[in-house]
Amino acid sequence: MEILSKRIKELRQDRNMTQRELAKLLHVQCATLAGYETKDRHPHLEIIVHIADIFDVTTDYLLGRTDSKKPLQV
Repeated sequence: MEILSKRIKELRQDRNMTQRELAKLLHVQCATLAGYETKDRHPHLEIIVHIADIFDVTTDYLLGRTDSKKPLQV
């Protein structure tokens, strides 16, 4: 889950968002979000989906299954 931690942190920082701000949007404690970013904690599926929605990326991107933030257009 290293890639997930890295991408959550990168997306948050790219938006100039603090951990406190993102934690509030996710309805989790700041320490919980910090754990997601340091690999000490793993978010539940619902949280991963919510993070993807907040940053307008795919869950596949968050999980490292693709390097494309948007789904492929067919």
